[in-house]
Amino acid sequence: MVARFLPNKPLRLPALLLIVAGLLMIPALGLAQDESFLTQGNANILWTLVAGILVMFMQAGFACVECGFTRAKNAGNIIMKNFLDFSAGGVAFFLFGFALMFGADAGGFIGTSGFGLPEASNWDLTFWFFQSVFAATAATIVSGAIAERTKFSGYIIISVIVTGVIYAISGHWCWGGLNGNPGWLENLTILDVTCFYDFAGSTVVHSVGAWIGLAGAIVLGPRLGKYAADGSPKAIPGHNIPLAALGVFILWFGWFGFNPGSTTTADDTIGVIAMVTTLSAAAGTLGAMIIAWIKYGKPDPSMSMNGALAGLVAITAGCADVSPAGALAIGFTAGVLCVFSIVFLDKTLKVDDPVGAISVHGVCGAWGTLMVGFFHTTNGLFYGGSVGQLAIQAVGVGAVFVWAFGAGFIAFKLVDMIIGIRVSKEEELKGLDIAEHGSEAYTGFQIFTVD
Repeated sequence: MVARFLPNKPLRLPALLLIVAGLLMIPALGLAQDESFLTQGNANILWTLVAGILVMFMQAGFACVECGFTRAKNAGNIIMKNFLDFSAGGVAFFLFGFALMFGADAGGFIGTSGFGLPEASNWDLTFWFFQSVFAATAATIVSGAIAERTKFSGYIIISVIVTGVIYAISGHWCWGGLNGNPGWLENLTILDVTCFYDFAGSTVVHSVGAWIGLAGAIVLGPRLGKYAADGSPKAIPGHNIPLAALGVFILWFGWFGFNPGSTTTADDTIGVIAMVTTLSAAAGTLGAMIIAWIKYGKPDPSMSMNGALAGLVAITAGCADVSPAGALAIGFTAGVLCVFSIVFLDKTLKVDDPVGAISVHGVCGAWGTLMVGFFHTTNGLFYGGSVGQLAIQAVGVGAVFVWAFGAGFIAFKLVDMIIGIRVSKEEELKGLDIAEHGSEAYTGFQIFTVD
């Protein structure tokens, strides 16, 4: 088999000379003699950068999920919103969001330095990039919960407020210590246990975005035709389930940057974190599928996909410090909880969430954060027997809910008062692609009469 890859003719002298010259150049390039670049610091920068790139790619996954679970006439609008989360939101996080989140601490509540990253080191800039894609994730969760009826201009303002202010402030409470400026939840002590534990952001990122989305969905109200005169919900099917499935797979893939990357250190823990992350996602898929199968008589694809995301969201808080068995338990219960939460919001609370973002990211994010109190290998009730860790987790979940929902509700109300937050009835019926952007995601989708 090797012979087939050998040249039919002998190598000519110029080719041999080029090969020899190339080999002789290796020491000159310093690759064989100078290994000073092989440092832990450089490895950390490389790993954090790669992980940030993976998380950035998750935005494509969110866009596909949101597009697939909604109607074709709004697909272009959804794509634009996802782009704006990185664009307007990214600039806001650079100018003031990062400083509010990681700057010098003021009373455990807010950061006060580093606006615009002056005199930042190479590590600071890398760390900013990694954190900026997390901020964009929080904003895009809001997008899903308020899809198909929101003014694009109003959404831009909301995206800036989410990434630059709301997410950043509660993020300081929980993660300010990552930059040497711990917030009040990191210093909280209950029953000799100190520090709210949310390793990669079940609450800090996912629940924050979902609770803001819940506030937005309440202010906006349901989509036209979502509820009958008697209040019973009517299904508004998504237009492309395969596209949504592609989005879920992209998100699952990107989560291997989200969770392992939160170490910001290239060490031997990243593989273990990836392992428990995928176990939880798999268990979440099974949990949601089984419950939907029992409840509706069929293994529903959309519920199963949301179950995978529920498992991913739930394990994000404890991924660095739970066992594989704990990951299976967290993921499976999150998948089950996700199905019941979606039904409860839709039928009982009459909250119209087109993609299930509030249940997946809010409810299951809170659930996963609380489960750290049970499955944490040191302080969990099933291991270290500490009620204190569970109590701290509950305080953190509650405090972040009050902040994110309250601030989000005020933000939506203010934007609604100033410029309006919801499109007109005519625009919603026509579709936001045409009404808001003057274009179509699918050419020829709209049919107009000709006089």
